[in-house]
Amino acid sequence: MASVEQVAAVGHVLVDSGLDLARRFRALFTLRNLGGAEAIEWISKAFADESALLKHELAYCLGQMQDRRAIPILTAVLKDSQQEPMVRHEAGEALGAIGDPVVVDLLKEYSQDPVKEVAETCQLAVRRLEWLLGGGERQLEDGSTDKNPYNSVDPAPPATRKSVAELRVILLDETLPLFERYRAMFALRNLGNEEAVLVLGDGLQCSSALFRHEIGYVLGQMQHPAAVPALRAALDCCNENPMVRHEAAEALGSIGREECVAVLQRHCGDRERVVKESCEVALDMLEYENSDQFQYADGLVRLQG
Repeated sequence: MASVEQVAAVGHVLVDSGLDLARRFRALFTLRNLGGAEAIEWISKAFADESALLKHELAYCLGQMQDRRAIPILTAVLKDSQQEPMVRHEAGEALGAIGDPVVVDLLKEYSQDPVKEVAETCQLAVRRLEWLLGGGERQLEDGSTDKNPYNSVDPAPPATRKSVAELRVILLDETLPLFERYRAMFALRNLGNEEAVLVLGDGLQCSSALFRHEIGYVLGQMQHPAAVPALRAALDCCNENPMVRHEAAEALGSIGREECVAVLQRHCGDRERVVKESCEVALDMLEYENSDQFQYADGLVRLQG
């Protein structure tokens, strides 16, 4: 177990805006893995930073830690209308990931937020908490649904076992509740094969930016080369929502093939800061993934959301 001094040494790196972003991300991932009150406190301090990408990842890590001591800071971020939408969205998702029903009323309130991505995220988080309260997690452990091979806390559980064709119909049906479509998304991810990857790639044409951004995230988790064309097209599209483009960049970094590197390098000068920074961090991940120095815990940790 790390001492307070050791945690503080890593925390000082995280909050130092004079350091390059990639180094600060590695500090964040280290704090996430260390856990505990001191790590949460240092992560919380970094929400004053100017980088939306960093703040988004702070919220994601607090959610993945599933420590209810992070609820007050995530609540404050969700309520702060001055924070970027992608940061507020990630705070809402993190509150759902922690899984404490104490936040249900808060999430229901922000399910009506004027920012669509925030509202949809909170709606999903409410559904996840209702699923947990209904004993859904026990059913998951009993094997009635596909297991998550990625050890991430997801905004929705996978759908019960269905064929790829059935899951495709659900995934792309925009008349269905987003929660049901997310369940199909995670079921396809858990299958992990090329057929599932190609279906998920089709989801990058759906109307919800939040949905498209989550598609990018799961394709990054899968690390399948068949996803490269769809992800490259999303990143290259300057009219695409920056949330989606940044997730596509991180997914390409997770896949890590030569063609991915070339695309990421091309966008390191992108006019959208969050896209530019995502490409820089993704390239850093490729450099460090086999290093014996700081490790990215499970590839890039959901430059989320």
